[in-house]
Amino acid sequence: MSFREDYIFWRLASFLIMEQDYRLAAMSENRRELWLENPAKKGAQVVRLLRCELDWSNWMERDLQLTAVNGEKIRKRFMRRSLDVVSVYVSKYPPVDDYEHLLKAPYTLPQASKTKITPILVVQGHEEEAFHQLNALFQKGARVWNFRDVYEESEVQSLEQVVLASAVQKEEKERNLLEYGTPFFTYLFIAVQVVVFLLMELNGGSTNPYTLIQFGAKYNPLILEGEWWRFFTPIFLHIGFLHLLMNTMALYYLGITVEKIFGRWRFLWIYLFAGFLGSVSSFVFTSNLSAGASGAIFGCLGALLFFGFKNRNLFFRTMGMNIIVVVLINLIFGFTVPGIDNSGHIGGLIGGFLAAGVSYFPKKHNWSLQSAFFLFAFLLTVFLLWIGFHGDQLHGTQISFIMLFK
Repeated sequence: MSFREDYIFWRLASFLIMEQDYRLAAMSENRRELWLENPAKKGAQVVRLLRCELDWSNWMERDLQLTAVNGEKIRKRFMRRSLDVVSVYVSKYPPVDDYEHLLKAPYTLPQASKTKITPILVVQGHEEEAFHQLNALFQKGARVWNFRDVYEESEVQSLEQVVLASAVQKEEKERNLLEYGTPFFTYLFIAVQVVVFLLMELNGGSTNPYTLIQFGAKYNPLILEGEWWRFFTPIFLHIGFLHLLMNTMALYYLGITVEKIFGRWRFLWIYLFAGFLGSVSSFVFTSNLSAGASGAIFGCLGALLFFGFKNRNLFFRTMGMNIIVVVLINLIFGFTVPGIDNSGHIGGLIGGFLAAGVSYFPKKHNWSLQSAFFLFAFLLTVFLLWIGFHGDQLHGTQISFIMLFK
């Protein structure tokens, strides 16, 4: 008995998972249907492999309809404007009746028109044509696919085990990227800002400008007199209970995520540098009294954007679109709502991105990239401080207008 088609099926799976960086998203119980994802692949973000014996074209058309429905669900999960799905059928023979019309153009459903299905038939005697289509989708150069006429079952099982082991290893590697560290500093910072808030309430109130200055809010005239620590202390101050509540919730969710990915000490560096650069940006571009952890929290968003910059597939498959939407909404909110120190937000966002580039990831190094990020972060900091201390902008002395920032 020949297991040629079974071998081809798993060889294609091996090619996609091990060479084209696809992730195994789903597998049928009999292991004859695989759904693979790679959002970065243009023209084939999703590949569905099916080992079957085709009989009639109407069965294939119904299967394409179901594939389109499932593809539309995936498109919505990816939050993509459109999705390209490649459905590969591995069969010994093609359907016995007319089926060519199903292959002439991408298949779509009226109710799922944003999801396009490209069917590819890998059948005996027409493998070369199918592999040519696959080559055009997945790589530039031509690939030679040579298969014997007969394969033993043990060969198929061996290849299947290798492919599935590789898929599990890839999943484990991704899990380690997302869950390297155990949060500690996130909880510490939350506790600190709550305690500081209570102390402020007991000593004049957190909305009292003089209390804010006493506890270390960003106040340009005193910074110009040498109180440089006001670039850091505003990170832990909040103006009113609602401000504290919103920033505490944001720090809880974003801080835990960043600390898990980068580890404790990298997170400490990212959070403090982002908060510092947010304060410096506010010092340069606004003259109002301001305080809050939002700059450092925006730094967490910046760090996650750096994670996406280096791990695009995993980023967009997990948190990517949510993070981008949160950043855009908050920036738009900051530009349109008065009383928001958007310069602190933007400075924190850039600071978090740069700090993540400097520290890189646990147990990994890219010295050239890290050096470039360090140099840029250093020069940007020096430049902003020079402008802040020597520029001609107005450093107002008024304290009547308070800004929520960082």
